[in-house]
Amino acid sequence: MSRLPASVFALFAAVLLPVMTLAQALPPKPSSTIPRTPDGKPDLQGFWDFRTLTPLERPTSLANKPFLTEEEAKTLQEQNADRRARAAAAADPRDSPRAPGGGGQAVGAYNDFWIDSGSNVVGDRRTSLIVDPPDGRVPATVPGVPRQAGSLMEDLAAAPPIRVLATGARGDGPENRGLSERCLVGFNSGPPMVPSGYNNHIQIVQTPNHVAILNEMNHDVRIVPLDSRAPLPSSMRQWAGVSRGRWEGDTLVVKTTNFTDKTASFSPSVATAVGTGATLTLTERFRRVDDATLHYEFTVEDPATFTQPFTALVPMQKSEQPVFEYACHEGNIGLMNILRGARAEEAGREGRR
Repeated sequence: MSRLPASVFALFAAVLLPVMTLAQALPPKPSSTIPRTPDGKPDLQGFWDFRTLTPLERPTSLANKPFLTEEEAKTLQEQNADRRARAAAAADPRDSPRAPGGGGQAVGAYNDFWIDSGSNVVGDRRTSLIVDPPDGRVPATVPGVPRQAGSLMEDLAAAPPIRVLATGARGDGPENRGLSERCLVGFNSGPPMVPSGYNNHIQIVQTPNHVAILNEMNHDVRIVPLDSRAPLPSSMRQWAGVSRGRWEGDTLVVKTTNFTDKTASFSPSVATAVGTGATLTLTERFRRVDDATLHYEFTVEDPATFTQPFTALVPMQKSEQPVFEYACHEGNIGLMNILRGARAEEAGREGRR
């Protein structure tokens, strides 16, 4: 085979190398397989369901196992379905919504009739929603950071209620109860949005200049401007923080600051919370993967609370079910009865004097 002259190779290099360099510098072409709005942006609108059996943190028993096998995932899902079926079969049909098997054993609190945390693990069979750090766990906290577990923070005299159920708090007045119990915030609506026991459902409405996120939990609506406006002054704090959004290619990036010090920096579970929202910076990413899937990723940055940032990835599935009104306070009989009990206890003490 004859060889091409060196001059020909030089010509190829002169023509092709600049083209290759230009191609590497150009942003990737937008995907044509996802729905788009008239202005060309990915269409994030609709109802999205983020229930999953995959836990936020990797269980310690799976410390060195980032993924389940297909068989392990199938077994876990079958065990969950079997447990729910047995609980339903054992329930008294006259009292099924309050049958045993719920969270509050002493009084028969929520059971599987009320709980709906999904029936499947995430599609890639991860053992945690947290993808960074690699151990799939919430990082260690900074020494001395306030922590709440099932009640108010440890110093009841100084600490405000924060974003969890205050199951052990005092009944002196409603201000002593947790914010979720008082229907001021939702325990999975965030931000960030973390799958929990029920109401794992949102609706997104989108315009060229705004995105609105309606959470079924607590019926909160977060309106995110996309017009490059400046954030509010640090002195202005809000329950759900102050969000500003921008597009990075096909990904909607939302940065939220200005959280109030009345909420936690992060709540790893319904009844656990650490730190204060005043030091939290939250970055969320919404990416339409296909017609039926929305990837929701969030990164918590709070060096005053955690020794390092951490990131979780939550797949959301398209739903045909609408968001229903969460009329929390209209049916908040629990809070009323707690306060009634406290008043009765006070009256009893007064009568014994």
